[in-house]
Amino acid sequence: MPADPVPAQDIAVRLSGVRLDRGGRTILSGIDLDVPRGSITAVLGPSGSGKSTLLAALTGELEQTAGTVEVLGTQVPRRQRELLELRKGIGVLLQGNGLLTDLTVAENIALPLRTHTALPKPVIERLVLMKLHAVGLRTAGDLYPRELSGGMARRVALARALALDPPLMIYDEPLTGLDPIASGVIMSLISRLNDSLGMTSIIVTHHVHETLPVADRAIVIANGRIVFSGTPAELEATTDPLVLQFLRGEPDGPIRFDSAPRAEAA
Repeated sequence: MPADPVPAQDIAVRLSGVRLDRGGRTILSGIDLDVPRGSITAVLGPSGSGKSTLLAALTGELEQTAGTVEVLGTQVPRRQRELLELRKGIGVLLQGNGLLTDLTVAENIALPLRTHTALPKPVIERLVLMKLHAVGLRTAGDLYPRELSGGMARRVALARALALDPPLMIYDEPLTGLDPIASGVIMSLISRLNDSLGMTSIIVTHHVHETLPVADRAIVIANGRIVFSGTPAELEATTDPLVLQFLRGEPDGPIRFDSAPRAEAA
């Protein structure tokens, strides 16, 4: 028997029949996805498969051509003021960290608090210390981004993304450019913070083996659609040749690497 549907109040993100276009081309179509609150969902797929396009739809940067996108119980709005309010509840860890080089670590983390709240300076300073402590960098507040290692910079960016205590965190390729040890530290942090802060996390990545151990659910995107959705154990046991090609890194197979996404009729 099919599993009972998850109640709407227990869903952090829901996409129904979503189609996403860029530059007149259909990048993703027929996307149905539920992300339960409190879970860690890995969105996997080869480079150019549309993972970042999906992320753009969740944050309201890209409006869907068809279907509905609901985040934190509301459809992603089009009005700028309403969209800004929704984005306050979404933390995003960018691939390139996005740290401002002329600000210290502490000033970078304080920036969202100063921009979006009216908290007094001593409270902001205390919150910054708490976020630094959460990512294991309590003594790094006076450093500048140029003085940080790649792993440290990624942790500072994570602390800044957590500044407003968002209920939803989105990680865009969080392991890019990191060595195996730093990658392990970041994935451990993601798992620990998700549990301790009661967040929901979506990890957009092509790093399969590093991500699956911390994920509750996994989806694989290829050829403009979701080709797998299930648990990490189900993914590792799959016999689907398309999914296996991605997992094994095989150059030949049903996933297209040498052609642009096909345009579809509106």
